[in-house]
Amino acid sequence: MTEDVTEGAAGNAAGGAAEERYTVISADCHAGADLLDYKPYLASAHHDAFDAWAATYVNPYEDLLADTADRNWNSDRRLADLEQDGIVGEVVFPNTIPPFFPSASLMAPAPTRAEFEQRWAGLRAHNRWLADFCAAAPGRRAGVFQILLNDVDEAVKEIHRAADAGLNGGLLLPGTPPGSGLAELYSATYDPIWAACAERGVPVNHHAGSASPPLGDEPAARAVFMVETTWFSHRALWHLVFGGAFRRHPELRLVLTEQGSGWIPGVLDMLDYYHGRLVAAASKTGAGGTAESKFGAGLADAMGKGPSEVWRDNCFVGASFMRPHEAQMRDRIGIDKIMWGSDYPHDEGTHPYSREGLRIAYAGLPKDEIAAMVGGNAARVYGFDLERLGEVAARVGPTVRELEEPLKEPPADATSPVFAPGGSARVW
Repeated sequence: MTEDVTEGAAGNAAGGAAEERYTVISADCHAGADLLDYKPYLASAHHDAFDAWAATYVNPYEDLLADTADRNWNSDRRLADLEQDGIVGEVVFPNTIPPFFPSASLMAPAPTRAEFEQRWAGLRAHNRWLADFCAAAPGRRAGVFQILLNDVDEAVKEIHRAADAGLNGGLLLPGTPPGSGLAELYSATYDPIWAACAERGVPVNHHAGSASPPLGDEPAARAVFMVETTWFSHRALWHLVFGGAFRRHPELRLVLTEQGSGWIPGVLDMLDYYHGRLVAAASKTGAGGTAESKFGAGLADAMGKGPSEVWRDNCFVGASFMRPHEAQMRDRIGIDKIMWGSDYPHDEGTHPYSREGLRIAYAGLPKDEIAAMVGGNAARVYGFDLERLGEVAARVGPTVRELEEPLKEPPADATSPVFAPGGSARVW
């Protein structure tokens, strides 16, 4: 394991004799402005339209109407909550409703041609707000900025602008679900986006929930969504792999967040199988060829490395509230690939029991491995300064001794699935 993965672990405790503590960075948190607070971040040309939209908008999310909603934008409260949980740094995905959107942007369908201008203005307003929100806690937050895929040239401009603004969390890649009208992610259409991200060192994040097609609101539809949503999110991996994005842009980094992690070894085995099978079939032409020859035509040249090699060199997983059976698979996933997340402030997140969640997942593991998964890897991917964060961790971080102790009973009022009994490797 490389030194930059493991530093920031227990060795960052201050004061020599002080008890060793972990530097914990949550690679999956969410934030956003209160609805009306987005207005100053909009171009003035959209202010009248925003006033009209906001006057009639009804927020569909109970958690954004509750007294605790300000956890999304109250910087001081947020820092206090995270420090109580032993967390000193966070990667900040969106959560609240940006201007002109029908719902949270993470799960909103792609805009129509008529909707694009206002939706794009709304996302850029969120990105500007997020830059200020991150600046309010220097070195503690890596903000994930948003784009739309409808206009690649505009997306590329926003990548450069957001990187210049210090949004080190990288780009949030929208999904292209069936029926969206967008080109699939393997399309060469998006190559300028991959090129800009590789050039600027911008991670490409793909979060669960952002690639599922609309299914309706019947009880069965909601259950089907829960079963399928991670699979639709995983598609970004094989689209970019088979599309050759990593061959053309070897510095490109892909992060799959809040999609679990236990599925990765099996899916990589499957992708390697199809890659080998199709490349082999394509090499046999003429009389010796098979019906599969055409399916692998050009694949070897387009891809370069095989799927497992791409995973090794270019990919990471935001393994939010990691479960014990997933931790047992850490060597197959790649210890240097795994980044723990609390999913604050969501109900399914581990707050206020993140210390207990860490104990459930990691108790008994080597401390250098724990250090990598709870903070070292995220620092490397998102550019956090471990030495600087270590000063805060020396005060609030979970101790090495604390995480050595297995959790015998989960907190009675905990809502995160990490505390649910059972759990096994997922099919996807």
